[in-house]
Amino acid sequence: MAELSPREIVRELDRYIIGQAEAKKMVAIALRNRYRRSQVAESMRDEISPKNILMIGPTGVGKTEIARRLAKLVNAPFIKVEATKFTEVGYVGRDVESIVRDLVENSIRMVRDEHTKRVQKRASVLAEDRLVTLLAHPPKKQGNAGGGLSLDFLLGKKPAEPQLTQDEQQEVARKRDDIRQQLMRGELEDHEIEIEVEEASPSLEVGGNSISLGDMMGNMMPKRTKLRHVKVKEARKILEQEECAKLIDDDAVQEEAIRRAEQNGIVFIDEIDKIAGHRGGSGPDVSREGVQRDILPIVEGSTVNTKYGPVKTDYMLFIAAGAFHVAKVSDLIPELQGRFPVHVTLKSLTRDDFKLILTQPDNALTRQYRALLEVDKVLLTFEDSAIEAIADAAYTANENNEDIGARRLHAVFEQLLEDISFNAGDPQMPPFELKINGEYVRSHLSGENAPADLRKYII
Repeated sequence: MAELSPREIVRELDRYIIGQAEAKKMVAIALRNRYRRSQVAESMRDEISPKNILMIGPTGVGKTEIARRLAKLVNAPFIKVEATKFTEVGYVGRDVESIVRDLVENSIRMVRDEHTKRVQKRASVLAEDRLVTLLAHPPKKQGNAGGGLSLDFLLGKKPAEPQLTQDEQQEVARKRDDIRQQLMRGELEDHEIEIEVEEASPSLEVGGNSISLGDMMGNMMPKRTKLRHVKVKEARKILEQEECAKLIDDDAVQEEAIRRAEQNGIVFIDEIDKIAGHRGGSGPDVSREGVQRDILPIVEGSTVNTKYGPVKTDYMLFIAAGAFHVAKVSDLIPELQGRFPVHVTLKSLTRDDFKLILTQPDNALTRQYRALLEVDKVLLTFEDSAIEAIADAAYTANENNEDIGARRLHAVFEQLLEDISFNAGDPQMPPFELKINGEYVRSHLSGENAPADLRKYII
């Protein structure tokens, strides 16, 4: 973050998002202010809170993508929620505090993945040792001669290992070395072995979330295991995961994850205009205002209890977004408006914007479809006339129908490449190159995506 100035942040966002310079500038400043806050004296740091942002603009112009790319840029915990999923306390629906719990879960997952990468090499060595042992000495089913379970098995004790002579020990060592060499050469990848894996704890669905009974009871329930017949290549992955779990300090993961969620977490609340109603009304508007009042403490700064401990929301960055076609920003309750002091308006996409979206971003749809169809030996090439025709079709469809922004391009491409995508993949079909031009685009689009015929307006 020390190397990312606001200009650098905007430059990174430009790689994936076209236009919306004002919105990029505001989020870049907000992100840089986080770094600045972390460098000031601790006494002053506690007094500085994030300046939350309200994005106003139609769907499909880049609001969500800006927030998501921003979080990915600095590896910050991120969650996107839709305000319409929440209801006022006392009604059936999701609790607003689940926003923070979900953010913490994402943070836990992120930090755990980082810790896993650190211990991956060590876990691979340990997993290979276990794999050699399993191949050299396959596990025997526990039991006694009478067919019942032994006392040691019921108590969870392993049977005593028989004492080996020196010659037998040397023979075992040679056998292990041979197996290890075969594993290194990849000769045993498809060999089936039997491994013991832990069974997942039963879970309950509560409020739309899956809660493990083992977690609810503090892991007091004994771990249940079962034997699985898997190939060596699959067993290696399973054993590596188990060894990684043993090497990772769960307490350190939780502590780091909570710190990141509290200090660096980014919450994106979409469709906030849908819970804005005219004040002084009755019926549904009352419930909408109730949702706003429930969201307010989270945005304002409060402590939410999670299964990992209490989490403060005081320094999380909240970015809200809405089209505000019907409702106005002033229809939000004043307290919530005050918690989003930075307002930025995003513009609808123009024809030129669509052209740039098709050619400039690293994840442009032209590159995505070219890579997809290259798998089936179809080499796509889009000429400039095709880019012009696609951009014009998307812009016209948004003008004449519902404006869904850049998402219109997905509908256009699916219709444009429908026949190619369906016929590609035939093993008998040789590789071929297909050049798509403007005429091809105009002849393959129909319905609401069809180019407008302006001749009927000419006198």
